[in-house]
Amino acid sequence: MSSDTSATPGGNTRDIRQQRISDFVIDHGSAQVAELVRLTGVSHMTVHRDIDELVRRGLLRKFRGGVSAQPSTVFESNAEYRLNSHVAAKNAIARKARHLIEPGMSVLLDDSTSALALAPLLADVTPLTVATNYVRTIEALKDLDDIRLIGLGGDYSRTHDSFLGMPCLEAVGNITVDIVFVSTSAMTADMTYHQEPEIVMVKRAMLASAVTKVLLMDSSKLSRTALHRLAPVTDYDRLVVDSDAPDEFIEEAAKNLDVGVAQL
Repeated sequence: MSSDTSATPGGNTRDIRQQRISDFVIDHGSAQVAELVRLTGVSHMTVHRDIDELVRRGLLRKFRGGVSAQPSTVFESNAEYRLNSHVAAKNAIARKARHLIEPGMSVLLDDSTSALALAPLLADVTPLTVATNYVRTIEALKDLDDIRLIGLGGDYSRTHDSFLGMPCLEAVGNITVDIVFVSTSAMTADMTYHQEPEIVMVKRAMLASAVTKVLLMDSSKLSRTALHRLAPVTDYDRLVVDSDAPDEFIEEAAKNLDVGVAQL
């Protein structure tokens, strides 16, 4: 059994192995170290190092002999977790959503990693004005030609790597854009949800500031709820999901808004 900290069998990187560990623990609620050794095919020592790193990043909690998932208010919002979660689906959704943008438009991107996946695709539809409160989106766009970039400041959240709070709400309220792209942690066929009230407030402000409102949701977030209601599905103009979304969900959601399905 390998003790290599950089790869798992089959050539996977340490990051991918740690993502497998965090996904497994989140899906099952908790796990014993022995289970994670069998899952990853590496040594107990390597798994312990992975666990320590995931605990440090705020994704998991350690207990004697095992590890458990953080409450949803932590791990579902943690920027590190979201960046490595369902990447293929988010990229497919972004490619589909990109066709809703035309040169000359003003675009608002929230602090979701689904909207972040759109950022590198915007170079093909410039000139654009793009506003965002997400630091990673600002980093992705700051060097692109023909993009006027507006950073929506506020109280910096390390967990989300974005700006929130009253200053952000005021900044969003001072602009009007052609189109906004948002995502959230959960939705049913008639309601969207998020577990954190400060995020709900910013996303609602963003929806209110846009002429066209687009919801980006990978299939893992469907038919789920969270603590706070964000907005009814009827408040959005379009939903973009990946092709793993259940047909019955798509049919039900399509009663309330236009639905685009991105092929994986």
